[in-house]
Amino acid sequence: MLVVYGTRPEAIKIAPVVGALRERPDRFTVRTCATGQHREMLEQAQEPFGLSPDLDLRLMEPDQSLNGLAAAALRAVDGALAAERPDWVLVQGDTTTAMATALAAFHRCVRLGHVEAGLRTGDLGRPFPEEANRRIVDLLADALFAPTARAAAALEGEGASPERVHLVGNTGIDALLSVTADLPSEPQADEVLVTLHRRESFGPPLRAILDALRRLALAFPELTWVYPVHPNPNVRGPAVAALGSIRNFRLCDPLPYRELVRQLRRCRLVLTDSGGIQEEAPALGKPVLVLRDATERPEGVEAGTAELVGTDPERIFEAASRLLSDEGARSRMAQPVSPYGDGRAAQRIAAILAGEPWTPFVPPGRER
Repeated sequence: MLVVYGTRPEAIKIAPVVGALRERPDRFTVRTCATGQHREMLEQAQEPFGLSPDLDLRLMEPDQSLNGLAAAALRAVDGALAAERPDWVLVQGDTTTAMATALAAFHRCVRLGHVEAGLRTGDLGRPFPEEANRRIVDLLADALFAPTARAAAALEGEGASPERVHLVGNTGIDALLSVTADLPSEPQADEVLVTLHRRESFGPPLRAILDALRRLALAFPELTWVYPVHPNPNVRGPAVAALGSIRNFRLCDPLPYRELVRQLRRCRLVLTDSGGIQEEAPALGKPVLVLRDATERPEGVEAGTAELVGTDPERIFEAASRLLSDEGARSRMAQPVSPYGDGRAAQRIAAILAGEPWTPFVPPGRER
């Protein structure tokens, strides 16, 4: 079994699966391979889970294009497959690493499992390039590990045979619960957590979001706005220019995962374009404003814990102001609910691959 990952979110979400597979040494010999699509951020994410790659392809280069990364990943992963000769390859999510690995495995006729299969916005440009990546991976995968009933239905609606589709929940919730179990309790702080990194928002949309954040920080000076800034210069440069002089805006480097979870637990409100945080915040009872025009994770919106506000600065300012001024409105969104998982997704995946009995994930409200 070769498990391939390349970015911080992949490492966080695949780590529980690696752990569950390694609990069955009589069934699996597990080897891990990091492409290095992210470098420093990847190393941060591995540490809390004791994850360390057996193979490190070190593909990251400054200002690397998507095509350059995809070509390098396809070539390097193909070499790893030739050397390792696995029975199965596992990938997670919708990155260029996942897409290139899926294609390399397909070319070598190696069975492929896709963790977090079936997420869809229906728009190939949102998110870009992730929507195309995950559709390609799902087309090629032999085992589709869907996190939600909606994702499973999307796969079957696209023609995936039911025996390929497995409703397991999201392994990101497994990772979140394992980390929060070791964190001390803390009171809620007068803080708002912000994360931004989506490629489709680069340029005018990002500047519009930053304008709204600047106005919000000035309108609510009693709050500390915590913003771990993505290292991509298309994000860091505009963020520092727009917010660097605001006294109550704390710009910092990306946080280690354990510290990010701590910040998430203690904040009053989250503004994000991150898919992972859209899953994690509801489980911790944190209202989320989603800074995107479309989301492949609508379950949080349907549960009332998230609101899709897009990139329009007036809409962002109005929604955040309402939640920060009206405690009743905020508390109605601050109800812990986990439509994405129950902490047992990795164990289900390991059981399926081992041919053992397992029970599908049942989202809250659908219990029989």
